[in-house]
Amino acid sequence: MHSENINPQIFIDNRKRFVAQMEKNSVAIFNSNDEIPSNGDALYPFVQNSDLYWLTGIRQEDTMLILFPDNPDKKHKEVLVLVRPNELKEKWDGKRHRASEASQLSGISTIVWLDSIDGLLQPMIHLAENIYLNTNENDRKSNQLAVRDYRYAAEMRSRYPLHNYKRAARIMHQLRAIKSPLEVAALQQAIDITEKTFRRLLKFIKPGVWENQIEAEIYHEFMMNRSAGPAYGSIIASGDRARTLHYITNNQECKNGELILMDFGAEFGGYCADLTRTVPVNGKFTKRQKEVYNACLHLHDYAKGLLKPGISILKYTDMVGDEATKIFLKIGLLNKTDIKNETAENRAYRKYLYHGISHHLGIDVHDLGTKTEPIKQGMVFTVEPGIYIEEEQLGIRIENNVWITKSGNVDLMKNIPIKADDIERLMK
Repeated sequence: MHSENINPQIFIDNRKRFVAQMEKNSVAIFNSNDEIPSNGDALYPFVQNSDLYWLTGIRQEDTMLILFPDNPDKKHKEVLVLVRPNELKEKWDGKRHRASEASQLSGISTIVWLDSIDGLLQPMIHLAENIYLNTNENDRKSNQLAVRDYRYAAEMRSRYPLHNYKRAARIMHQLRAIKSPLEVAALQQAIDITEKTFRRLLKFIKPGVWENQIEAEIYHEFMMNRSAGPAYGSIIASGDRARTLHYITNNQECKNGELILMDFGAEFGGYCADLTRTVPVNGKFTKRQKEVYNACLHLHDYAKGLLKPGISILKYTDMVGDEATKIFLKIGLLNKTDIKNETAENRAYRKYLYHGISHHLGIDVHDLGTKTEPIKQGMVFTVEPGIYIEEEQLGIRIENNVWITKSGNVDLMKNIPIKADDIERLMK
């Protein structure tokens, strides 16, 4: 299922931003992702190429975007390429975009069919000096498959070997990190659905429920609010399972006296929310659980206070680590000997907080953006410190999403309950 369509001005503005960064006399070409077979004659659910979606708002397979701002033919300065609708295929697989529908979604007036693209594209290439092609340059990528972007780049270099080839990803990396107010409005819709879902869960959770039942409640509330569904695999981890950062098995009973860590977020209009809350299964924190929870909340608030233009994520992480060291001393996780024996490469606090504090957020949950350059106004980050104690079979993480402003940040999840007392009150 796809969520409601969002304001096409987002994609019109995004294309303008990209075109402004292109060199003169250049053409840029973006392709959709492949459809991936699973078993038999089945396919995995199609997920659009994030860069293509950011530029067009089109989620359909076999789609291309061609940008040629210096094209003397004004009609072909931007062209959206779609698979031609086939009535027989649609009886099996469902309706595909008509030209008028795609134009309304994307704001692109020139729509052509994929089976006629060669005759249109070749004259453009001959007029252009440079060709921008796209690849996935996300630093977290581990996929070695020869996906469509890489196959297409090889094909173009073979057909047109004397052109200058440029990396569209370098531009996209910078542009997608800075969210426009319209993009943040779409993010806020995803966050608002996530808030409704969390409030629903506070009334549902009790001893004896199963992690998968909680996940079902999440999915239900998302779909009832016209979300496309989860932005990523929901983490529903009760008890000691909360120490596994990407626990997605979600198949165990939630027991009296345990905490349950829930990391989930709705997707709306292609934009992703990313929330984590840790709550007591029986609705009441023990004294020790509340002590650790409040320590984690302190780190959350401290980290949020640091996030503003000019600081780098590396510097920010070091500063949060210094504060975590102080807090972990106070709650008995570390002692002075631990601090004395630590090294720069192996900080003592890392035994109990072994992941990053923040990542970029947008169309992708782990969105494009730098770690080493200064944070800029317009970026959106998660803030998600955690405390994981093997000896106590305890894991706590608290996560909100913030938008960087001129002098600080705006907490987009400020309305979602976060204090221990508020959580207990709502669960009562």
